[in-house]
Amino acid sequence: MNLRRLGKTGLMVSEVGFGGEWLERHPEEDSVRLIRYAHSRGINIIDCWMPDPKSRDIIGKAIADCRSEWYVQGHIGSTWQNGQYVRSRDMAFVKPAFEDLLARIGGSYIDLGMIHYIDSMEEWDTCMHGPYIDYVRDLHARGVIRHIGLSTHNPRIAKLAAESGFIEMILFSLNPAFDMKPASEELETMFKDYDEGLSGINPERAELYRLCETRDVGITVMKGFFGGALLDADRSPFDVAFTPVQLIHYALTRPAVCSILCGYDTEEQVDQAVAYETATADERDYASVIANAPLHAYRGQCTYCGHCQPCPMEIDIAMVNKFYDLAIQQPETPESLRAHYTALEKTASACIGCQSCEARCPFGVEIAARMRKAAELFGC
Repeated sequence: MNLRRLGKTGLMVSEVGFGGEWLERHPEEDSVRLIRYAHSRGINIIDCWMPDPKSRDIIGKAIADCRSEWYVQGHIGSTWQNGQYVRSRDMAFVKPAFEDLLARIGGSYIDLGMIHYIDSMEEWDTCMHGPYIDYVRDLHARGVIRHIGLSTHNPRIAKLAAESGFIEMILFSLNPAFDMKPASEELETMFKDYDEGLSGINPERAELYRLCETRDVGITVMKGFFGGALLDADRSPFDVAFTPVQLIHYALTRPAVCSILCGYDTEEQVDQAVAYETATADERDYASVIANAPLHAYRGQCTYCGHCQPCPMEIDIAMVNKFYDLAIQQPETPESLRAHYTALEKTASACIGCQSCEARCPFGVEIAARMRKAAELFGC
């Protein structure tokens, strides 16, 4: 397994990491065995945003005998209240939740203390001024968290983090569907000259990756497979399927990216991801998949570009669509995803069906209909 330096943290992390989100849906002994197997294949970084005791216990037991060989991303602000996940900045919940994480993971420290999931400017301002950030800084000063990180899906928030000077790494959602502009007549040659930049990437996201590279802020990747949709031609916004190796290579060729945290249910899936390290250039080639995708691939597909704004009801349409897309790609809507959706200031139920957004959408997405479906799915 190749290792990469995670920006200014200096940690040497495996190119392929472990996203632990689905550990709780398997028997404990099976999940413990899966993490240990991943470690035997060279994986040394794992994300634990999950607040539920079962997931945390699984990770703690799996790494107990080799704690110093693992780098744990532990999230501050992911809390467990009345048997469910709640993202919180209330210190009455934040402190006990982090102390619980520390106890269950084992040891006296967390390698990467993650400022948990900030996606709006309002929440950035709230977190950066007050007791929450004071607590994060105190944990860092005392060595309880060895490095400060932040998780976000929003490139604008990620940019603020990279420019902050004290946030050393970012956990960011990254894949071709999130990154790419819609298909155009230039699609066939969009990757022709890598040195001149990938013209198909949203400029804001491309700027973020370059900034992180310049500022030495390492990126770890979440949602690299888009919930599995990019592995399935029927669900892929490109109308073609990628392989795990191609998507891993896509992530790892972005500037500043050090590790992609894949989700696993089986040892076979671990093997499929780790196969990246011995894959040929042809096996890694994602560019030809994009270049040969049907030119209509984006028609009707939300790419979360934000052209639909402003909404008269102040709905964050792109974020609603993102949560909706993630939800319908899974047999059951995860409670974590439901909690993130309901935490939005305005949910899809606020839509009045004016369709002004649809006139601005460059991809012909039937947004009003999607808002109705999202409201029905999430119940609000």
